Amino acid sequence: MYLTRTIHGTKRHAQDELSQLLVEVGAGADATTEGTLAELVRKWLEITGDSLSPSTLNEYKRLLNRHILPNFGSRKVRGLRASDLDTFYTRLKKSGGVDGQPLSAQSVRHIHALIHRILGQAVKWGWVSSNPASQSSPPKVRKSQVIVPTVSQVVKLIDTATLSDPGFGCLLRLATISGARRGELCALRWSDVDLKKGIVTISRSIVGDKNDQMIEKDTKTHSARTISLDSDTCLLLQDWHETCRDRASKCGVSLTPNAFIFSDRADGGACWRPGKVTLAFMRLCKGLQIEGVRLHDLRHFAATRMQMSNVVDFASFRRVRDDIPPGKTFFSFSSISNSSRV
Repeated sequence: MYLTRTIHGTKRHAQDELSQLLVEVGAGADATTEGTLAELVRKWLEITGDSLSPSTLNEYKRLLNRHILPNFGSRKVRGLRASDLDTFYTRLKKSGGVDGQPLSAQSVRHIHALIHRILGQAVKWGWVSSNPASQSSPPKVRKSQVIVPTVSQVVKLIDTATLSDPGFGCLLRLATISGARRGELCALRWSDVDLKKGIVTISRSIVGDKNDQMIEKDTKTHSARTISLDSDTCLLLQDWHETCRDRASKCGVSLTPNAFIFSDRADGGACWRPGKVTLAFMRLCKGLQIEGVRLHDLRHFAATRMQMSNVVDFASFRRVRDDIPPGKTFFSFSSISNSSRV
């Protein structure tokens, strides 16, 4: 078997290509190394697409179609070099955004991560002997400071939301008490709540947004967890349950335990979209002139309060103390509300 290549460029370039060719021959590379990046992407998506969440798959396709394939789609995979990627990343940082605006280092890192993953598959398939993305130098990202909302901000957000939309206010309160992610909150069903014991079990999440089909899946950690609720939150949930039952009755349908807690349908048959919750929170913050606070920051707030009480592990929101009986919260929401008004 013979491998031949025609090199257009300097003698140094030809020597580099010769070195790479010798590596590929030693690794047993075959004719599939003639494939282009576009062909690699197509095959990779065929085997990987079903394992990705709809939102992740859409984001990958966006990055591929907007940035990666227009630049490297016709390039042979075996011809990609770390220097090509470094030049690409530099150009993205300068003018890779909308209307030629700079692209953030974080966005460039996301593109790099996707390229690295796809080329990693090329290595496994024997298209190339090594991953050029591993030798590239994507821009470094400065760690952003985690913003934890103040007590007064959290109380103001929940109180205002509850007045205009009791369901949304209930969701924000649960987010603050439990530290649950937005997809986990949207996935909650009435069967997940035991108001007598004062607990809520978080065992699934909702993924998918905009026009995507929403899918129920495991939590991010692939494990269920039970969170204790304070008495005021239980009363708020009970009131919201009565509201949902009344709405269902007026519409001639029933509200079963399997119904979603947060739903626009009278029977609770479809949950709120995670994106809708985020947009509603952004509008709420804008109306209250609260800047720099994201919906996810309520999770940080919950973690901070729990750590202050030394009852939870920040990374997993797992109980680390066993002396907290069911129905007793990790911290009192009432005391938080009262302290914010002193």
